[in-house]
Amino acid sequence: MPGENLSRDEARERAELLSVDGYEVALDLRSAVGESGEGVRTFRSVTTLRFRRTGTGDTTFVDLIAPSVTAVTLNGRALDPAAVFDGSRITLDGLADENVLVVDARCAYSRTGEGMHRFVDPEDGEVYLYTQYEPADARRVFANFEQPDLKAPYRFEVTAPEGWTVWSNGVGEQDADGVWRFAETAPISTYITCVVAGPYHYVTDTYKRGDIEIPLGAMCRKGLARHFDADDVFLITKQGFDFFHDNFDYPYPFGKYDQAFVPEYNLGAMENPGMVTFREEYIYRGKVTQAAYERRANVILHEMAHMWFGDLVTMVWWDDLWLKESFADFMGSFSLAEATRFTNSWVTFANNRKSWAYRADQLPSTHPITADIRDLEDAKLNFDGITYAKGASVLKQLVAYAGRDAFLEGARRYFKRHAYGNTRLGDLLSVLEETSGRDMKAWAKSWLQTSGVNTLTPVVTYDAEGRITELAVLQDGDELRPHRAAVGLYRLSGGELVRYARAEADIVGARTVVADLAGAEKPDLVLVNDDDLTYCKVRFDEGSLATLRGHLGDITDPLARALCWSALWNLTRDGLMPARDFLRVVLDFAGRETDIGVLQMVHAWARSAVTHYAAPDRRAEGGRLLAEGGLRELRLAEPGSEHQLTWARFFAAVASSDADLQLLEGLLDGSAAIDGLVVDQELRWAFLEPLATHGRADEARIGAELERDDTATGKRHQVRCLAARPSAAVKAQAWAQVVESDALSNALVEATIAGFVRPSQRELIAPYAEKYFAVIERIWADRSIQIGMDVVRGLFPGLQDRPETLAATDAWLADHADAAPALRRLVLEARDDLARALRAQECDGRAE
Repeated sequence: MPGENLSRDEARERAELLSVDGYEVALDLRSAVGESGEGVRTFRSVTTLRFRRTGTGDTTFVDLIAPSVTAVTLNGRALDPAAVFDGSRITLDGLADENVLVVDARCAYSRTGEGMHRFVDPEDGEVYLYTQYEPADARRVFANFEQPDLKAPYRFEVTAPEGWTVWSNGVGEQDADGVWRFAETAPISTYITCVVAGPYHYVTDTYKRGDIEIPLGAMCRKGLARHFDADDVFLITKQGFDFFHDNFDYPYPFGKYDQAFVPEYNLGAMENPGMVTFREEYIYRGKVTQAAYERRANVILHEMAHMWFGDLVTMVWWDDLWLKESFADFMGSFSLAEATRFTNSWVTFANNRKSWAYRADQLPSTHPITADIRDLEDAKLNFDGITYAKGASVLKQLVAYAGRDAFLEGARRYFKRHAYGNTRLGDLLSVLEETSGRDMKAWAKSWLQTSGVNTLTPVVTYDAEGRITELAVLQDGDELRPHRAAVGLYRLSGGELVRYARAEADIVGARTVVADLAGAEKPDLVLVNDDDLTYCKVRFDEGSLATLRGHLGDITDPLARALCWSALWNLTRDGLMPARDFLRVVLDFAGRETDIGVLQMVHAWARSAVTHYAAPDRRAEGGRLLAEGGLRELRLAEPGSEHQLTWARFFAAVASSDADLQLLEGLLDGSAAIDGLVVDQELRWAFLEPLATHGRADEARIGAELERDDTATGKRHQVRCLAARPSAAVKAQAWAQVVESDALSNALVEATIAGFVRPSQRELIAPYAEKYFAVIERIWADRSIQIGMDVVRGLFPGLQDRPETLAATDAWLADHADAAPALRRLVLEARDDLARALRAQECDGRAE
């Protein structure tokens, strides 16, 4: 739609022209229930927008994406909607110095998780609403200036169906006439305003600290209430507030603090001040591991950090998205380790979050942490591993470089200096220079304004007695950066691989000698970036690599062990270690991994190694060995333990033989059992999915499982299992549901794609490779950006891992040079993954 993709230049020009005094937004959501008739279901949205002209010019536009506009009034002058509204913008001419705009529109409920999302619970028929806007979907709910630097206070009022409760950013009350009216907010950006409405289950608590008192609320659908452990959510919330109040010296600025766990959510969570939204999958319906609770706690604290980094102080434009996301990602792990029971959160960060960053930073779309965001489509795609996890990794490096106290004092000054305002990179660097005495501009140039990941490799020489004469670290990469890093020396002692020496050094340039380790006894393992202080890929000398092949499980320190797992995986992805060798290490040592989050990540890597990086003639054998090893560890695991649960899920994911599938069938029907393993409803779906994939569960069997679990979650599982069946007709139907129709909600699109794409069904879905390239440009043009991203990424024929698919991808890129840049980026990223897989398969094929 013309004008829907707001550009940075347009936003800058508008910000130079005007400032906003405030919004009053009235929504009538009574149409959310009952019959809707034909066409799009809509609601009434009336916006009163007060703004001033502060620059030269008398023309601007307001953003609104809506099926229709009933009336537009500017300064008491009625404008013809047909003349001024084009479907995404309302043109405003004849501006005065002070202006009042009133827009009366019919806005559409969403099924894509963008704007005002409407969900009908299949379990009880109840309707639930919530909004999700980032980066620019508030304009789907009310008319506004949709850019982060035009902050303003908001007053919302909502008319809702009888019996509903409504929440927003401010405290709300229901008037005698039934309208919910909310207190005016502090000045905030459009994308963090929020409305949640429906018959939600709601629990309250209070955070108290000295003279600070914050009302707390947590909510979910009624159907999930019996699973909702709100006490733990509140515990983490209170611990987070303690940590941030201790370290930020700026009281939480937004009054109340509600947290809503909502259905069909595209993201992990969203930092709407006073009204944080989360995906409801963080409410666990069955037994999960501590790693799942740690992930949820991390997200809770990540969003809380945004109350300061992002909400109180906001970037001017999406170029500096990292100013909030990198900080929140770092602070999530930082606060988790220091304020909660999850004291090993840096292990998870090193093993999980940084893996995301390393992958993103090696794609052709890699970009500096401070990115060049030309428009909203660019912004949508930059919520990626670089903006989040690499940025957080670099901030961890900054703490090592500048010092923790200087870093936190810089944050405190930043909040106080820019409260309720907008900032750029230079604003943060200036306070950090004040507090650290370091040259932040040089540091930022190396770390924030360049792209790519460095590789650090140790080179060691020894004297005749086996002592180190020199240990040097070689740095490789397009941009050689300064790294504050530690090098650890480990040796085998009593069956354990333990550290006996460590030195920190500033790694600068192509070669750096770590003088403090000269004279040390010969190690069995040299670990560069010990303690994970910097952001880099780690390589090993030959002796260290041999030690890991035989003794990785003997490393006693969980962080060091996680770093070694990650380094071996990077070697495999880079085509330097054959996939079969990585799988051998997994089979030998995964059963000894004590950190459950690391184990789950290793399981994911092992599956990816078999699917993408093993030579084609080795895939079946690799899968068989993983299933055999998975079942062995499942039977050896302590009954009832989280390790047993993790191995059960892994075994189900890799099971393919008749014997394995028969065991899964027995565990489902009760004819087989494993001591201590409780097959709850979530585990039942995990066992049923491979049975569907391998043709041992038909539509009736899958339907019977849905009858046991006739819930929203059960429906998603059912849809995925149905699409996973090995039938050409099934695949054709799934393709049509996603590509030729927009009837499915975002959650069911995701589930259908997940079922359609099965590694064991390469030949069955091969015909869709050509179809994919024929439809993606139309999909991108016709669907919302979220659905477009899901389809383009999810249906790329990466399982057709042959040179011909690479050539077809290159041909599409050559023939579509003028396609939307964001669409081309997605295809380029998928192409890179495919090319990497082919290189890794060649490496595995050459191995003995």
